[in-house]
Amino acid sequence: MIERRSGVALWRQIADRIRLAINSGDYDATGMMPAETVLAERFGVNRHTVRSALAALAEEGMVRAVQGVGTMIERRDRLTFPISRRTRFSQGLGDQAREIEGRLVRQGVERASPAVAAALGIATGTDCVRLETLALADGKPISLATSHFPAARFEGIGDQYRKTGSITKSLSALGVADYVRRSTEISAVHAEGEDVRLLKLSPGAILLVTTAINADAGGQAIQYSRSRFAADRVKFFVES
Repeated sequence: MIERRSGVALWRQIADRIRLAINSGDYDATGMMPAETVLAERFGVNRHTVRSALAALAEEGMVRAVQGVGTMIERRDRLTFPISRRTRFSQGLGDQAREIEGRLVRQGVERASPAVAAALGIATGTDCVRLETLALADGKPISLATSHFPAARFEGIGDQYRKTGSITKSLSALGVADYVRRSTEISAVHAEGEDVRLLKLSPGAILLVTTAINADAGGQAIQYSRSRFAADRVKFFVES
């Protein structure tokens, strides 16, 4: 049902529901979206609202308007991203992509907030290196991550990442040969702000969010990250 007093625009709610239906294969039999009039009646809105929702999905590349035919669904298989004790972006995607790339968006040093400090087991206010990184598969942006590392131990990790495009290789260069995932929390939010621009999404698109802590072989937390994945491009597989 569409919530008219939720504070979320009606077109955005409809786009979310259509996106979910497409990902669930509801329209696979025809490969086409129902007519705007049918969707308007189904959601109890006018055609203009439906048109806005379809336009947003077209910006994401999920659908395409074909003159004289209707709105065609652009079939795009989502990448499977495993979450396990040793979660690695490039290894996780494996042969699902021909080229995997990591780009450093920005880096800086900031004092640890209470949440970051608790995750890393350090005192609030301790200097941490903050990295904003963008991961791409075959040139398509898949995720945007904000990571914090204790600065005393990982001062040069930003420069290492700029060279390697890999957190794993950057940590190895700084003396961490192996690390494991201590915890992963998964949630979902609407994309907004810089996430929209860097992930090339329309405002309000759904993001899958992982909030994770990685630890070295001795059990010391070394990385606290919040990664945002475009929900229509990836699905998670949690390995036991």
